[in-house]
Amino acid sequence: MTTTRRAVLGMIGASGAVLATGAVAATASGASSGAAATPADVRAFDQFLKDQGFSGSLLLVHRGRPALARSYGRANDAALNGPDTLFAMASVTKLFTATAIAQLAQAGKVSYRATLGTYVSGFPASIADTVTVHHLLTHTSGFGDPFTWPGFEEESATWTSAEQVMNGWTDYIRRSSLEFSPGVGFRYSNAGYHMLGEIVAKVSDKSYYDYVREHVFRAAGMTSTDFYTAPQWRTDPRMAHPYAVEPSGEYVDAIDRRGFIGTPAGDAFSTCADMARFARALQGSKLLNPAFTAITLGGKLPLGPPPGSGSGGVAPVGFQCYGPVTMLVNNQWVTGHTGGAPGTSTDFQLYPDRDWVSVILSNRDYGDGRTPPPFPAKARDLIMA
Repeated sequence: MTTTRRAVLGMIGASGAVLATGAVAATASGASSGAAATPADVRAFDQFLKDQGFSGSLLLVHRGRPALARSYGRANDAALNGPDTLFAMASVTKLFTATAIAQLAQAGKVSYRATLGTYVSGFPASIADTVTVHHLLTHTSGFGDPFTWPGFEEESATWTSAEQVMNGWTDYIRRSSLEFSPGVGFRYSNAGYHMLGEIVAKVSDKSYYDYVREHVFRAAGMTSTDFYTAPQWRTDPRMAHPYAVEPSGEYVDAIDRRGFIGTPAGDAFSTCADMARFARALQGSKLLNPAFTAITLGGKLPLGPPPGSGSGGVAPVGFQCYGPVTMLVNNQWVTGHTGGAPGTSTDFQLYPDRDWVSVILSNRDYGDGRTPPPFPAKARDLIMA
């Protein structure tokens, strides 16, 4: 979900700063190591975050070791952001849903070529028999975004259980029509990823939430990550509240604009450290075998360069994968996902050619809603210096 936002205003002080001893500087001498950043680069990056009013936490990991960790600003009225702060992940959650589908495909329980109607009932034949799992994963199904549908936000605000949320989303999607024939267009689709979650539930005979908790979060060693409810969000000091910018430039707590619980399309909660564990488990064949890891992370559909992705030279070449987006930047792959919602900006990237992982989680929204926040690009410049 994305909203129009004004430029970020104000300054936030750092609430924590950690630089793993020698992790950046010790490897700075060898370009082939993928760690060319100098201490001066790190200090400049740190200052850039402060100058831009970044609120949140970030973690850069090189060869499995934390290289740079920072936290800035407030999580809520009771606590500062820190390394253990839980952030709403917005659409980065789609990576967990895609991993669950890949696990079930690896087990022979889901086929990428199978149609939606194979697993979920209640759709007309024009949808049930034409939309495939492949279409849902690559945003080529023709399904749109429930947040833009009349009445959805008002009704979804009344749902007060996980079951109501899942069923409510599915009922709205069943009543919708496709915006184009499956496979002939591209439309980023929260509805499509919700239906992937329904497939996970139908095939596994568990709730979507229980399956992902057991087979993704716990399997990856993500000890804090979960789908927390709105009452927990309001009262748990570990959880960063979302601060959205108003037309006046003031930031306000937007927690009442978010749902009761996240969905397969968005808003699981995680920490920087847990996301680093997810990266290690995914790339280390702990969640999927090597073949299905490659299937999941490999490009399927050519995309245009994302807004703000070019910094001179050859523009990145991007592909939609089964969940993430992968970009070829300076002949090296960068693979991951971003997320945005009122008061939330998240970014998770894998740098397999250099063995880096970048996690940037913020409880503010930034910019005008059309271009991404500048922090991920700055982190990429630091990593690929």
